[in-house]
Amino acid sequence: MVQPARHIENVRYAIRNVVAEALRLEAQGRRILYLNIGDPLKFDFQTPPHLIEAVHRAMRDGHNGYVPSAGIPAAREAIARESFRHGIPGITPLDVVVTNGASEAIDLALTALLEPGERVLVPSPGYPLYNALAARLGVQAVPYSLDEDKGWSLDLAQIDALCTPGTRAILLCNPNNPTGAVLDRDVLEGLLEIARRRGLVILSDEIYDKLLYDKVHIPTASLATDVPIITFGGLSKAYLACGWRVGWLVFCNSHLMPGLKAAVLRLADARLCSAGPPQYAIAPALEGPQEHLAEMMGRMRSRRDLMVRRINAIPGLSVVEPAAAFYAMPRIQLPGVTSDEAFVLSLLRETGVLFVHGSGFGQKAGTTHFRVVFLPSEDILATAFDLLEAFVRQHHPLP
Repeated sequence: MVQPARHIENVRYAIRNVVAEALRLEAQGRRILYLNIGDPLKFDFQTPPHLIEAVHRAMRDGHNGYVPSAGIPAAREAIARESFRHGIPGITPLDVVVTNGASEAIDLALTALLEPGERVLVPSPGYPLYNALAARLGVQAVPYSLDEDKGWSLDLAQIDALCTPGTRAILLCNPNNPTGAVLDRDVLEGLLEIARRRGLVILSDEIYDKLLYDKVHIPTASLATDVPIITFGGLSKAYLACGWRVGWLVFCNSHLMPGLKAAVLRLADARLCSAGPPQYAIAPALEGPQEHLAEMMGRMRSRRDLMVRRINAIPGLSVVEPAAAFYAMPRIQLPGVTSDEAFVLSLLRETGVLFVHGSGFGQKAGTTHFRVVFLPSEDILATAFDLLEAFVRQHHPLP
């Protein structure tokens, strides 16, 4: 029997791992309410027509072959201009690499930066990809806790204390998946000061930067010209094109990391390129009509408010209102619940409602959570929360 490499044992991806049980139940004829995956196109959202037309036109015009490893010039130029509009100085098209989704962008950056055994600080809760990539690379993903009592903000003192001589970078997800939190300017400035003092790279995942309710998102790289910062973005979420796998990374203050930039470009060369035709939608997305964003976030606001109201009305559950994106991280404080994974699976098997267990994203020791995706329509959300409330009241009633 051929055995896989041992380091793969540590690769986990909770968002998709829980789906196996849901699919088994669905095959038995059960109805499953999927509140587990952040793909708006699985629900009642559609890719803006002008993006589809841009890709169609590119394919029709014969742009179906390999493209430059770092991306087509028009896309890199549009991303550089977008960075300027966001208050990030000095970005040129040569600082941009177009990738197979923001996930590949993060993979390229971590691979180019870290030696086996070195450390990168990652948010907890945070997107499971970060830990999965670190496990594959043989590097240490060191979690720093987000403070639920302070709107899931950062604990700067803890982050500073976690930095060691082997620490190379701090990875930031802002707005955050899975909590929907958006960081304040003073917190970002404090984080940058830690990176400045300790000579660290900031890796800033900002894929949800346009999916805001009331709070303003401040791009990390707009606050410093003397710290090496790599920003990640893409079309998947704000431009409703998840399946196209169009992402990018931007080297901000690239004069501070010429060797790292060259290493990422070598890795990009080695995988030839990301898909060509979808890259022709980047400039139309960033610089064309934006009306879909207001329409989308208007609908999402109503769904967020419904989710917050219903979760907080269930005894033993509570949730911090998300300021962005379409995720929240409710806390479970119920008698008999010590494993959030067991809670999520039990809820799924009895009701057909699928969440993701909070431990799959990381959480403070001694706490239990689950992540809810509130992309479904309000009637589906209402049904799901009815079932959740009945399940909690029956199986985990408070004294």
